[in-house]
Amino acid sequence: MRIKKYRSMLYVPGNNPAMVQQATIYGADSVLLDLEDAIAPDEKDAARDLLRHHIPLLDRENCVLTVRVNGLDTPLGEQDVRAMVPLQLDAIRVPKVESAAAMQQLDALITELEREHGITQPVEIHAMIETAKGVMNAADIATSTPRISALTFGAQDLLADLGLRRTDRAGLAFPRGQILMAAKAARLHVLDTPFIDIEDEDGLRASAEEAKSLGFTGKAVINPRQIDIVNQVFSPSPEEVTHAIRVVGSFNAHKAAGNGVFALDGKMVDRPVVEQAITVLRLADIDPATL
Repeated sequence: MRIKKYRSMLYVPGNNPAMVQQATIYGADSVLLDLEDAIAPDEKDAARDLLRHHIPLLDRENCVLTVRVNGLDTPLGEQDVRAMVPLQLDAIRVPKVESAAAMQQLDALITELEREHGITQPVEIHAMIETAKGVMNAADIATSTPRISALTFGAQDLLADLGLRRTDRAGLAFPRGQILMAAKAARLHVLDTPFIDIEDEDGLRASAEEAKSLGFTGKAVINPRQIDIVNQVFSPSPEEVTHAIRVVGSFNAHKAAGNGVFALDGKMVDRPVVEQAITVLRLADIDPATL
């Protein structure tokens, strides 16, 4: 089974044929084909039809494929879901999620479509938290259905909802932490908002490093030029990989001897330390079961 990674998620407008065709070749862990904000109202139907045609042609072997649909409080949202689920996406991303009930209703719709089209690999849900109401309900949203595999922090819309300017970053500290904790408590991926200045590589790296230090598992990007930096930041170092291999190997040996806690290099190793090591190995494409 492929391990889904979300170090980087590349936004791609769903109405641009050339960009859609090349979306999976740039090295992003995940591609987000967008039917929402990137598409003008009079182009929504055409974009949906374009994705319906092009998605089956994409090389998805090393890339998680996600489509951002329009809001579920609009007729377009359900139309998007009904058109996209039969294409056997990895996930549907939902904008401006504000309640657990909305996710449960979407779960029921996806289940109906999977049954109708004979889809056996469940389509996951990524819930975007972009409003004050969504922030306050983040924990309930995160646990509303097993289909939810990721929460995403949408800073730009949240700034607008809070009445803040783009420079008022301090005002996002609490909602960012709330979303992060909700995701961690539910054992979900949690993705940081994009860094919008594509010319500022130092700023991008600093933003990605801050997100990683807080516990985010990945970051959205808006240009292929940003992918390498974000992937580098969210990838374990060679030293981290070597240490993780030793931790998991030692754990397996001690487990066989009936010991759940042991010492490595003079430091205690227990189950949480082992789980962190397993995460590092998966990010490095190493199967812990082989150690």
